[in-house]
Amino acid sequence: MEIYCTRPGCPRPQNYFQDLDDHSTLRTVQQKYCTACGMPLILVGRYLPTKLLGKGGFGAAFLARDRYTPGMRQCVVKQFQPAGNLTTTQLQLAQDLFEREAVVLEEIGSQHDQIPDLYAFFPVIVPSFSQRGKQDQFFYLVQEYIDGQNLDEELAQKGKFSEPEVLEVLRDVLKVLQFVHHKGIIHRDIKPSNIMRHRNGRLYLLDFGAVKQVANAPSGAAASTGIYSLGFAPPEQMSGGQVFPSTDLYALAVSIVILLTGEKNVNQLFDVYSNQWKWRSQTAISPHLANILDKMLLPAANQRFQSAQEVLDALNAPPQPIVPTQIHPQQPNQLQQPQPVANQPQQQRRSRTSSVAPFSTWEFLAGAGFSGFEGGLIAIALYSLLKSPVMALAASALILGILIFAQTRRWIEKWDLLIIPTITFAIIFFVPLLQASLGIQQVIILSVAAGLVAIAVTTLFRLIYKLLSLIF
Repeated sequence: MEIYCTRPGCPRPQNYFQDLDDHSTLRTVQQKYCTACGMPLILVGRYLPTKLLGKGGFGAAFLARDRYTPGMRQCVVKQFQPAGNLTTTQLQLAQDLFEREAVVLEEIGSQHDQIPDLYAFFPVIVPSFSQRGKQDQFFYLVQEYIDGQNLDEELAQKGKFSEPEVLEVLRDVLKVLQFVHHKGIIHRDIKPSNIMRHRNGRLYLLDFGAVKQVANAPSGAAASTGIYSLGFAPPEQMSGGQVFPSTDLYALAVSIVILLTGEKNVNQLFDVYSNQWKWRSQTAISPHLANILDKMLLPAANQRFQSAQEVLDALNAPPQPIVPTQIHPQQPNQLQQPQPVANQPQQQRRSRTSSVAPFSTWEFLAGAGFSGFEGGLIAIALYSLLKSPVMALAASALILGILIFAQTRRWIEKWDLLIIPTITFAIIFFVPLLQASLGIQQVIILSVAAGLVAIAVTTLFRLIYKLLSLIF
């Protein structure tokens, strides 16, 4: 069996192991390592990458097998691989986008049959190949494999799409966007290569790595992060301003125009001098569909359709001219203000915008481990000073409560979870008075045990909560 090494820059990533052709050996072998760079090949002991599917943006995608499923299910393993020459801020943004894709897929993948399911999200820490004595950390997400072609590949293979074919694509993707926008999520990277057609004909919307959750924006709309595909992004996104559901509708219209005209260079269809799309002469479609696409392509966000449902209604309505909304200074009240989420109550949007970003599973567990370990250190130190178990317990609970609250508000996160316990432990180590007559080894054992107990309890309560959510 051939296994593909996922280490970026591996000089010879393809590895072949004859013993893995035997399924019984394949299911029981502990680990295999790349013969060129020593990278562990069986990710978290479960997923075996077999082929590089492609690279782009901030990651690489591999076709893989899940050896812990009866049929060795195929799946896609995406690895976070930022391009070189990124600043620290850009690198952090890229990692946040990658993690956000896992969060969003976990939230909506299982709820819609045209969005891939998320199977796993995990980091892998390995010895560095280029720097002796150092370690490299890689992040992976595993998602459902859609066996088929994306529309970019389909266009290259068969040529221009007909009007009935683009109508099928338009209606299908609009239904997916209707669901996504209702969840308070804007995709922000709609393009033919992110729309996949399964062999059975069903269309899937892929690549949620650039999504923006409207619920986390302070004004009910989302600010652009500057991650988009040139030519497909509308003016508000390219300028780094607010994005709306109509932002996705603009990109979808550009995608449909590309499929209709077969033009690979998007810029050839846009007249910079008049700031208008010039595409109608390159295709022959009904005026009804052409008018709908033109309205989706208007430069002002508030002049486009404001929701996917509005476009679907227009498609289903009897053919008639669609006059773009005109801006009349003497009638400002007639302008429709862009709504970040269609038909969402104002009070609900306001309550959502005050919330912090959702926590991923690994953040919950890391926070629990931090709270348990730090709580153990604090309890030992306070007991050494106060000599009263009751007072030490009360003071420890107060301090720990403050730390947990700070985590929920994201005042403490990521590297803080390592720095704070390290400083606390260093103080106890260098001040024997704070060790409660215990050896330093006993202090470590008790604190680690407290951290593990906290992780176990958090996992149990999270599991119970999810089960209750499914029931009720």
